[in-house]
Amino acid sequence: MILLGPPGAGKGTQAAILSQTLKIPHISTGDIFRANIKSGTELGVIAKRYIDEGKLVPDDITIGIVEDRLKSDDCINGFIMDGFPRTIPQAEMFDQMLDKHQKAVELVVNIQVPDEAIIKRMSGRRMCACGRTYHVENNPPQKEGLCDTCGGTLYIRDDDREETVIERLKTYHQQTSPLVAYYEAKKLVLNVDGMKPIDETTKEILTAIEKK
Repeated sequence: MILLGPPGAGKGTQAAILSQTLKIPHISTGDIFRANIKSGTELGVIAKRYIDEGKLVPDDITIGIVEDRLKSDDCINGFIMDGFPRTIPQAEMFDQMLDKHQKAVELVVNIQVPDEAIIKRMSGRRMCACGRTYHVENNPPQKEGLCDTCGGTLYIRDDDREETVIERLKTYHQQTSPLVAYYEAKKLVLNVDGMKPIDETTKEILTAIEKK
């Protein structure tokens, strides 16, 4: 299964719920990149430069990471891709890769959210070094700027800043949204309203999977 949608549409949230429900791994290239950035690896340094500018990490770096991950035993019964593929060439390479391993994409969930809602969601997010995430309007901390769990100072990720979010949305519409038509031609797309409550969206996706 592949989850599509603009940055901040809720792909990560749905992927985590579906992963637990279906007992298959949630594979997020964003999480892999962030782990490398935090560790200061060579990949992390390269990826950070692109991510901070709201641009896509080059295909050769991304494809290698994904193929290695899919070789793991936990992917035998399926997987949920979050953040990949992001371009038509990546999708074509992904299809070839899966075919080589005798696998195939069975469902593509396209989570639809308007740009203005995305900008509001992402620019309001705040992070803590302990891993807790907040939102200045929807999920604020008890004390402004401080984590409820550890008391650490909250910060905004570079790729959540409004100017970067706007750039990321431009990149999404130019390079990633064409994937919807690519997968629609294969009759694999389920469009869902990302403005609905999370549980309603999850139920809609699970119903589609049951029909498959």
